[in-house]
Amino acid sequence: MDDETPNHRQHQAETAADGEKFESWSQLAWAHLEYVRNSSSPPLIQCITNFVSMDLVANVLLSAGASPAMIHSVEEIPDFTPKVHALYINVGTLTPAWLPAMKKAAAVANESKRPWVLDPVAAGASSFRLKACLELLTLRPTVVRGNGSEILMLFNGTANANFKGADSMHESTDAIEAAKSLARTYRCIVAVSGAVDIVTDGERVVGAKNGVPMLQKITATGCAVTALIAAFVAVTPSQPFEATAAALSVFGIAGELGMCSAGGPGSLRVHLIDALHGLDRTAVLQRVHIANVS
Repeated sequence: MDDETPNHRQHQAETAADGEKFESWSQLAWAHLEYVRNSSSPPLIQCITNFVSMDLVANVLLSAGASPAMIHSVEEIPDFTPKVHALYINVGTLTPAWLPAMKKAAAVANESKRPWVLDPVAAGASSFRLKACLELLTLRPTVVRGNGSEILMLFNGTANANFKGADSMHESTDAIEAAKSLARTYRCIVAVSGAVDIVTDGERVVGAKNGVPMLQKITATGCAVTALIAAFVAVTPSQPFEATAAALSVFGIAGELGMCSAGGPGSLRVHLIDALHGLDRTAVLQRVHIANVS
């Protein structure tokens, strides 16, 4: 990191955002990507994420212009977390040893006025996992992003013996009311991934319809898009609703463009990263598909 403080850089981005009048979601999405790319200090995102996702999460953040830091040791958190621009917590490979670090990092992020984002992977797969996710929710994440089943499990507060791990048994639209309730209760933004990605602050609801079905065949794409949300929220922390919808759409567009050159999931993973890195204004303005959900 350079000498520029996180608060100074965030203030610059927020001032720019507040000073612009966006005529459309596409312009807002492009602005967020530009803020990440053009910051004099790339937004530093601390990622306490699962072993399966670390590589893709780091590469997606780098391709977008952010700086990933995979620091999860509880001993490092007091020194390191206050320096970051946003924190990302993912419970995919949760262990009792990692949970205290997650809680400590969330608490330090709150004390340092840093936004943080929670990915409650497979929240209903076990009572231990569900309890951990609910405890993290009480620490007031800025954004929660999960699939339909994960959001419904958080809302219901009970584990499900039939839960299929990270795979959703529900459409995103099945969880709209649950997402709105969670957003109001925990005063956060809730995003529900699916064919249409739902984003709500408890009152407003929008749907982002970008992406390709084959992204579901690549492990950790959900984890990676949550990390991108953290990067977008980092540059405009006063606008988490807009930042979340923009990140979901931008990631989906990268998937669409990557699919044009991909022959299957393996090559799509590579082309997804390339497409995000090379994403330009024209593609974003033409392809963003975000609309209000009634």
